[in-house]
Amino acid sequence: MAAWTRDELGRIDESDEMEIAPTLGDGSLRKPVPVWVVRDGDELYVRAVNGPGAAWFRAATRRHEGHVEAGGVAKDVIFENVDGDTERIQDTLDAAYQAKYARYPSDIVGSVISGEARSATLKLVPR
Repeated sequence: MAAWTRDELGRIDESDEMEIAPTLGDGSLRKPVPVWVVRDGDELYVRAVNGPGAAWFRAATRRHEGHVEAGGVAKDVIFENVDGDTERIQDTLDAAYQAKYARYPSDIVGSVISGEARSATLKLVPR
């Protein structure tokens, strides 16, 4: 399985937003949408603020592949559902979102750490 390079992780982590474009059923890419991205060690995660019903999230979980761009890094990715030690990773990601986006109003940050957003968390794996 491919891995993010240290340079890619650093550049993406330093950027505020990531453009995410899931692959559609016909193999084309959906129009990119901006999302917040956080890092946990050598892994990157995104959440749909509007939960599993968000159009981009539904598209991402149909084929589990797409394209992302942030910090000058452009990469084809696999979208993995967050499984296993879910509560631990979700708490870790909540803290990462709160730290990275602390300069934004608490209600905005609160939307990305809500239960609905937590239920729409994806790990980004380069392909």
